[in-house]
Amino acid sequence: MNACGCGDDLEHLERQTLWLLLVINGVMFVIEAAIGWIAESTGLLADSIDMLADAIVYGMSLYAVGRSGALQSRAASASGWVQIALGIGVVVEVLRRLLLGSDPVSILMIAIGTIALVANVFCLMLLAKHRSGGIHMRASWIFSTNDVIANAGVIVSGCLVLLLGSRIPDLVVGALVSAIVIRGGWLILKEAARETE
Repeated sequence: MNACGCGDDLEHLERQTLWLLLVINGVMFVIEAAIGWIAESTGLLADSIDMLADAIVYGMSLYAVGRSGALQSRAASASGWVQIALGIGVVVEVLRRLLLGSDPVSILMIAIGTIALVANVFCLMLLAKHRSGGIHMRASWIFSTNDVIANAGVIVSGCLVLLLGSRIPDLVVGALVSAIVIRGGWLILKEAARETE
C-alpha cells in the first residue's frame, strides 16, 4: 500500500460497487425467477439463473477485494464453475419444457426482460471504471456484458412469441442464454488459469 492511501480508496470503491451489483442482481434474480415461473418462460428462467450466477460472482469478488492475486484467481475460478453448473441446469429445464410443453406469456417476458436490461446496463456503467482491474473485477465485467445480450434475447423472444403465437422462440432463447452463461464461466476459468501461470 502506498502513502497516498490510493490502494485503500480503490478497494473501498470496488467493495461499494460490488455490494450494489450484488443487491441489484439478487433482487432481479428473485423477480425474474418468480415471473419466469408464472409466465412459463424458459428465457426468463434462464436469465434469472444468469442473475443468480452473477450475484454469486459478485459475492466471491467481494471476498477477493484487497486479497492476493492467487486468492482472486481462485475466487474467479470458483465463480466460473458455478456459472457453468447453473447454465447446465437451465439446459435441463429447457429440455424438460420442450418435452412436456409450455405456454410462455409474451407480455411478461417483454416487460421483465426490459427491466432486467435496464438493471444490467446500470451494472455495466458501475463496472466500466473497474474492467481493467484484478481478475475478480474483469470476471464481473464479462458476466454483466453477457447479461445485456441475454436480456435483449429475452425481449426479442417475447416479441416473437407474441407475433408467431409459438413457444419455440422462448425455448431457443432459453437455450442460447444457457450457452452464454456456460461460455461466460469458461472465459473466466481461462482468465483465472492465465493469472496463475
